[in-house]
Amino acid sequence: MSDTRDISAGMSPLAVGSVSLRLYPHDTGAVEQLDLIRAQAARGVAAGYDGVMVSEHHADFPGYLPNPVQLAGFLLDAMPSGWAAPCPLLLPMKPYALIAEDIAWLDAAYPGRVGAGFAAGALPVDFELAEVPFDEIVERFKDALPRVVAALRGEDDTPLAADRAIARTAADPLPMVVAAQSRGAVRRAARLGLGILYDSLQTAEVTRRLSDTYVEAGGTGPRIAIRRVWIGDPPNDEMAAQMAHYRSYAPESAMKNWDGDQLIAADTGPEVGERLGDFLATAGCDTVNVRVHVKGLTPAQVDEQLGQHGADFLPTLRSRLQTAAGV
Repeated sequence: MSDTRDISAGMSPLAVGSVSLRLYPHDTGAVEQLDLIRAQAARGVAAGYDGVMVSEHHADFPGYLPNPVQLAGFLLDAMPSGWAAPCPLLLPMKPYALIAEDIAWLDAAYPGRVGAGFAAGALPVDFELAEVPFDEIVERFKDALPRVVAALRGEDDTPLAADRAIARTAADPLPMVVAAQSRGAVRRAARLGLGILYDSLQTAEVTRRLSDTYVEAGGTGPRIAIRRVWIGDPPNDEMAAQMAHYRSYAPESAMKNWDGDQLIAADTGPEVGERLGDFLATAGCDTVNVRVHVKGLTPAQVDEQLGQHGADFLPTLRSRLQTAAGV
């Protein structure tokens, strides 16, 4: 296995213009959850996605698994091609050095197929389990972010630099992004040379303001929109339940930028692709992470949607993205 990020299938992890699939576990037992999510990862790259993303919550929070770095490894083992990114993982949960080690060794196991994204977090129970005071997470995040970024570029100045997986990133820096919902956050990302990952419910207008601020601050990384899509009659009841679930824990600062469920649905794949392309153009985004899963959907429903994506949704979306991203 060679040390290179020039992967043979699809675009590099988190690259500008890439199209990735966000995965979630279904409401089943642990073994079946892993079997299903691995099968859907393989189905996603077979349909034409460049890679997959998974994120983090704990204590059986609905729709999430606790260790996205570990899960990314499980998925990569089941995927014949494509990349996986723990994105976002909750940076204040552990010392930055331990997080960097985990990611760097995953990247050493699957060279060129790993990216990473970071966030501060929002659920008190996550940090209660980690024995991290919730009122400290923002400051811990701000302190740890430049450190983990430096480590995964082979620029750490502590004993961590001797770690062999960390050391190899000096010649092959890990692709990274950070969740950003404010102008200060996107400016920080630009200073650190990171791409940005937006809230899935943010309006196009809010996202455009942040995108413009990021570019004005010198940001050159991917500007990643997250959007749910649906071909055919949308699952309205499940979406209503999902929105209620989000409102149960999202901070007021995030919800003020929401407007409806932001689901992009239409009767055909090309229509969905065009509508998503319109959103990306309005929002100033050049990269996209697609969601299908909604709490309450069956594995068969998700699989049926993924089966339609390769035929005409993804080709239409890629055509729009190539124009937006200049790739």
